[in-house]
Amino acid sequence: MYREQTESVLDSGWRFFSGAEGQDYADNPDNFALYDVNTIANYDLTIIPYLDQPVGIAWGKNGQGNFEREHLSPNRIDGD
Repeated sequence: MYREQTESVLDSGWRFFSGAEGQDYADNPDNFALYDVNTIANYDLTIIPYLDQPVGIAWGKNGQGNFEREHLSPNRIDGD
């Protein structure tokens, strides 16, 4: 999960991935949908403590299912 800059008050900026997506999948906008972040939190309660984190932050789950801070490329921060 990572958070990028957004221009809409309806968009939290959070982007969620399973980690198994390939680049071809990620490059296809038809593979994405908008959801209220509360809906995602209902599927995975462990994201809730991270939702107040600032733009530019990224977290991924390790092999034990715990979140670890990840590097976010600069172009993701701007939403490009």
